Amino acid sequence: MTRRCCFILLTLSLVAITPLAAMAAPQGTLRVATTTMPNAIDLPMGAERNAHNVSWQIYNALTWINDEGKVVPALAESWTISENGAEYTFKLRKGVKFHNGEAFNANSVVATWERGKQDKMQWKEKFAIAKYVQKVDEYTVKIGAEGPSPLLLRVIAEFWAMIPPRYYQQMGENGFLNHPVGTGPFMFKEWKKGDRIIFEANPDYWEDGYPKVKRLIFRPIPESTTRMAAIQTGEVDIVTRLSSEEAEALKAVPNVKMINYPVDRVYYIAFNNLTSGKGQPTESSLVRKAMNYAVDVQAIIDALFDGYGRQATGLITPGDWGYDEEIEPFGYDLKKAGELLNAAGYPDGFSMGFACPSGAYTNFEQVCEAIQGYLGAVGIETDLNLMESGKYWDLEGKKQLPPLFGDSWSEATGEALPRLKGALGGMDASFSAWSDPQIHKLLDEIGRTVDDEARAKLYVELQRYMQENPPFIYLYEPVTFEAVNPKVKDYRPRAAENYYLKYTSIE
Repeated sequence: MTRRCCFILLTLSLVAITPLAAMAAPQGTLRVATTTMPNAIDLPMGAERNAHNVSWQIYNALTWINDEGKVVPALAESWTISENGAEYTFKLRKGVKFHNGEAFNANSVVATWERGKQDKMQWKEKFAIAKYVQKVDEYTVKIGAEGPSPLLLRVIAEFWAMIPPRYYQQMGENGFLNHPVGTGPFMFKEWKKGDRIIFEANPDYWEDGYPKVKRLIFRPIPESTTRMAAIQTGEVDIVTRLSSEEAEALKAVPNVKMINYPVDRVYYIAFNNLTSGKGQPTESSLVRKAMNYAVDVQAIIDALFDGYGRQATGLITPGDWGYDEEIEPFGYDLKKAGELLNAAGYPDGFSMGFACPSGAYTNFEQVCEAIQGYLGAVGIETDLNLMESGKYWDLEGKKQLPPLFGDSWSEATGEALPRLKGALGGMDASFSAWSDPQIHKLLDEIGRTVDDEARAKLYVELQRYMQENPPFIYLYEPVTFEAVNPKVKDYRPRAAENYYLKYTSIE
């Protein structure tokens, strides 16, 4: 049975903003701690959620996904869709300026797409969703796909951050990455590598009344204990990705307000059949199923997250369109794991390389260590390498990680297709480590199916196939905890752990 779910979103309004405050000039400084140092302040090159959260504060796309999960106009005022669902004609917003004074127009859209689909971009597949982008006139563009493209507007909203073509050409790729320019509510001011990223309010922002703060500072603080100390001493105003234990410890602190919410994020251990995993035992679906049964995911959730989380059944979460309620987690079954390994021809197990990022996700190092122990109990010996996250994602993008590696994936569009394509797109997807012809076939069909109910049925078929042929050890979908200074007003984190700080003010 399928469940039609709306886009999961948490909107937290700590204190209502009055109409008078909405019209006030930006005031104060908002300081946000990130769990990693962004590798780039740029959507096509941003390796993960922290980089995207920082980046989106200075950019806009043609469309935007609002607080209710609906696609609404942004730099495009309106659009029409061709009868076959493959071509979109956008009417662009006039009078918008980039931070350097350059006018936003159709040339910007063409340049953004042409840059984004280059091979060197981390998220090139998000731009390859379009077959062409054509300028009709200064404020009209046509964007066409290979066929009906039901998620095009959502992918544009999540990744197509508009860039100024003349400035980009003058600065070159490295120059732009070092001093990015967008049309967003904040402007890039300074990047002190390893210390902080400083933005300032855009005085000419096209959305009246935003942003609310004059200065926005992001501070990378990988160690959660240091983040806890920083929120208590008032060094930062927002801290994310705390553990339940850390959240409990902060409850009694008078100048800290705790919030928590379920995250549309799936954690997993990926199997690699593209590079380092070729010829390895994990090419057998029996082995991959055995490894799923060998890991006690619920025990990990209970021990490391105080029970806050649910076992994943795949890469489609309960909030995603087409989620199959009938699929159960693999569960912990050592006997079945042993039987499957024996049937696959590995009664005594085997050994292989294993890597996980360090400092990126709450307790993830301990999760990977626990998995190493569980696999060892069925004879699968792994050499676990806990690696600095920036280096890790660089190697992941280059497909140079070992046959087993851990990671997670959130999705802000309300459907799992971008996540599925990103993680299972084969050599064409930067962070994919797996390729399966049947999965590719189903993903292509989902991407061409405009009818919602028909698309939901395809999602169900895919989930059931991925239970019999798992490309991952499915782990968990967590609850996340955040600490906020009570002076912060109207902070609105979403279920994908993304946020847009144009609303947020500080007393």
